[in-house]
Amino acid sequence: MSHDTIRVLVVDDSLFFRSMLVKGLSEAQGIEVVGEAYDPYDARESLLNLEPDVMTLDIEMPNMNGVEFLKILLPQWKIPVVVISSRGDLADAAKRAGAADFFQKPERANKASVDAFLKELPNRVRAAVSKTRMASVSLPGAGGSSNCVVALGASTGGTQATARIVHALPADFPGMVIVQHMPPDFTRMYASNLDRDCQMHVTEARDGERIERGKVLVAPGGGLHMEVQQRGDGNFVRLTPGDKVSGHCPSVDRLFLSMAKHLPGRSSVGVLLTGMGADGARGLLAMRNTGAYTVGQDEKSCVVYGMPREAFEMGAVTRQSPLEGIAELLIRYVRNLK
Repeated sequence: MSHDTIRVLVVDDSLFFRSMLVKGLSEAQGIEVVGEAYDPYDARESLLNLEPDVMTLDIEMPNMNGVEFLKILLPQWKIPVVVISSRGDLADAAKRAGAADFFQKPERANKASVDAFLKELPNRVRAAVSKTRMASVSLPGAGGSSNCVVALGASTGGTQATARIVHALPADFPGMVIVQHMPPDFTRMYASNLDRDCQMHVTEARDGERIERGKVLVAPGGGLHMEVQQRGDGNFVRLTPGDKVSGHCPSVDRLFLSMAKHLPGRSSVGVLLTGMGADGARGLLAMRNTGAYTVGQDEKSCVVYGMPREAFEMGAVTRQSPLEGIAELLIRYVRNLK
């Protein structure tokens, strides 16, 4: 067994779901189920004896519900917990109690729902562990990386992909700017949801807003392009109306091209995720040509391998990576900036 293998404790009073979780996780690469428990008391003993890396936890169980268990457990035992329950109405309560993630149980009789659940399950477990590990990474303070800016673009499938990355970044990560193709009015809600769950502060961007360490700015959907500009006192975003670029407004290309123009060099990072079409490929190439570090999501982990494919094939990508490895790549790169 590799030392990088994620060791999981599965806690659920339903034998059916417990067996489903064990099977789904055991078949995933790099994950080992080291134990099962049917209620919080059984889980407590298993935690002490097995010392897993992560725990999945049901909410409705005998003797004590999962939310109450979290409130007692987490102040004493620092372990990422993915709550898996049919009680979607308790998702916020679980997260307030310290859960790293909440994942809705599938409909038992719906095969498509079960299959989709089992496909995503290992990703949720990996992300919870990654978020915890990355939170403990010490990044440079007011060193050479303090002016670093990370620009990220995504389209189809990108809301979840972007969230997975941002969730795994520590609170003092360099400032990020994001163009995610979304309809008007949705980006504010998306940013608000990310802000609730992430260590960085996430907000919908405003014209003239400063890009700062620990802050993520999401371009408003519909009608405005977002660009970066550098002035003597820092880096800022500019929101301007304009025609569609590469089929979109806001456009990832427009953002990346402004990065290449105003923030050239090693302190710029470009990330291009899943999406249909080619938006972002041309801009990512311009960034790489100025010395920026550029990352493209790989085909296997993309919902649609369109935008990253275009970038990869034109030589715009410094490093291609599965989605689950991108946050760690970014942290490692930033930490090593002089």
